[in-house]
Amino acid sequence: MEIFKGRVDCLPEETGYDSSRITALNEHFQRLIEKEMIWGTQYTISHKGKVIASASMGKGSPVDDVPMKPDTVFRIASITKTFTTVAIMKLVEDGYIRLDTAVGDILPAFSKPPFSGITIWHLLTHTSGLYPDGDCFPNEDIPEGWDLIDAMSKIVEKEEEFDWVKAALTTGFRRPMGTEWMYNTMGFVILGKIISDISGMSAEAYIEKNIVQPLGMKDTSFDVTKDMAARFFPRNQRHKERLQSIIDGTYVKEDPNSIWEKIPSTGGGMNSTCGDLIKFANMMLGMGRLGDVRILGRKAVEKVTTYQLKGVPDYCWGSNEPNRAFGVGFDMRKGPGFTYSEGSYFHEGYGACAMYIDPVEQLAATWFVPWNKVGWAADALFNVQNVIWSGII
Repeated sequence: MEIFKGRVDCLPEETGYDSSRITALNEHFQRLIEKEMIWGTQYTISHKGKVIASASMGKGSPVDDVPMKPDTVFRIASITKTFTTVAIMKLVEDGYIRLDTAVGDILPAFSKPPFSGITIWHLLTHTSGLYPDGDCFPNEDIPEGWDLIDAMSKIVEKEEEFDWVKAALTTGFRRPMGTEWMYNTMGFVILGKIISDISGMSAEAYIEKNIVQPLGMKDTSFDVTKDMAARFFPRNQRHKERLQSIIDGTYVKEDPNSIWEKIPSTGGGMNSTCGDLIKFANMMLGMGRLGDVRILGRKAVEKVTTYQLKGVPDYCWGSNEPNRAFGVGFDMRKGPGFTYSEGSYFHEGYGACAMYIDPVEQLAATWFVPWNKVGWAADALFNVQNVIWSGII
């Protein structure tokens, strides 16, 4: 199987990493591709601030016979939430809000009981008590905020008066606030509204101006440019046709006045490459700095990467974890299945991409593993982490 090499800063051995484990990683990915678990892969590994491995293999499209390349662009899905978290922390550092600020102090829909006790911290840690993403509990009939927004937006007389946040809150609570960890993408969309209301610009523009652009992440954006569209991994034939219309300059939004154009994409709408994501990861490892560029201060990074929850259980997706390990916007699970250091943090995106950061070993890795026939697979996520971390000498 052909392997395409990306840009690296040095050989693995120069940072104290065993290069034979890169071979093992490639072999692992090849097995997953041959088993038709994933279409292909793209990955970048950084150790001690230097990129030591970057490559791709397999198919770069499920609808065309094109190879995955190191610069293939893909939707990073929920990894977007880490950028939203950093944006919120920038507003904290600038004095506009605190993590314990009541959401109702900013958004009127939250200003009255039973929602008035929810804070920004609750949204960032998935402990607001509001109904979670629908697939968290597949045996329950979970009310979806997205469906309620759609239904209620169609019956208002004047769309400009429609409060989509209030509509989303009609799902109500599944559990009392602060008592259970329940994955809630809507909470991060609401955080996008907070960023927008405070900054005076869209949350997407704020994130790109204050995080993406300073870090030199040229292949990262909420919108898809012509150049990005030409290198994008299409999810299906319809998506391919949309990407082609962007390339041709004929793409027109179905309804530019739709309520969905006003709802932030801060829960999962960013696009990027592994080579770009590693810059964000190294900024986090640099305690908020990448070279001479400052994104956050050291204390803000320490805050979001410190365990936040005590005795808060997690039952999402069949889990039975009595004490969910979670930071502020970053996952911090530690168990028998992981080999990274205590205090490591990460985030996944729809089970098809991942970003893991180990501050003890100064190791960071990002990878893209689009599903083929099996859907979410631990082999393509947790097992990959173990292979990568096995190279530390």
